[in-house]
Amino acid sequence: MQQETINLHDVSKHFQTGQTDFTALQNISISIKTGDFIGLLGKSGSGKSTLMNIMSGIDTPSSGDVTVNGIVINHLSAGELDRWRGINIGLVFQFFQLIPTLTVIENILLPMDFCGIIPPKERLSRARFLLDAVGIGEKARQFPAILSGGEKQRVAIARALANDPPIILADEPTGNLDSSNSERVFELFARLNQQGKTIMIVSHDASISDYCSKAIYIEDGVITEAVHGGSHA
Repeated sequence: MQQETINLHDVSKHFQTGQTDFTALQNISISIKTGDFIGLLGKSGSGKSTLMNIMSGIDTPSSGDVTVNGIVINHLSAGELDRWRGINIGLVFQFFQLIPTLTVIENILLPMDFCGIIPPKERLSRARFLLDAVGIGEKARQFPAILSGGEKQRVAIARALANDPPIILADEPTGNLDSSNSERVFELFARLNQQGKTIMIVSHDASISDYCSKAIYIEDGVITEAVHGGSHA
């Protein structure tokens, strides 16, 4: 029986814009099990990125609770959240967010150095292993600027795996990729899911539902539908 990994209970998020109170999320309740592969789908402005940010502790809910592996993360201090996130969550973003002045392998080593989970003598070999795993081991000493978009995203995925987190959250990871590279990235996430990672991908691309165990649809800050996906697993 699968254990619950992420639970959102009655989560709402309000933003103050001038004199207007904007509701980005309204009374969201979601349960994600260990080993799930979730696609969070919705149009631009639907609230899906806000929801992912709250799950990762980047943002906090206006009301409600976010529990991850038994810890109510919205009750943690900023310092506790940084430490917790480094251990538990691998984040992948649409615009890669690689550090341009570091080589590919140095980008992978950085989160290991920051969190101190991986022993120092093992970090270089782990970084090489991860780059090989995503198919770009030969790019280790290059700088991000000369990589293609698909290669940059694979580096970003390898970086998200640096500390071997149990959960991977990806926000529009194929938004800047062509269809061929998008498919490669989706297939890579599917392989990681088969290896036991719990994964949520935020996307406007409905084809992600072919890879997911469940697709969740969000509209105007409200969950409208949850369906089981096709899964290429």
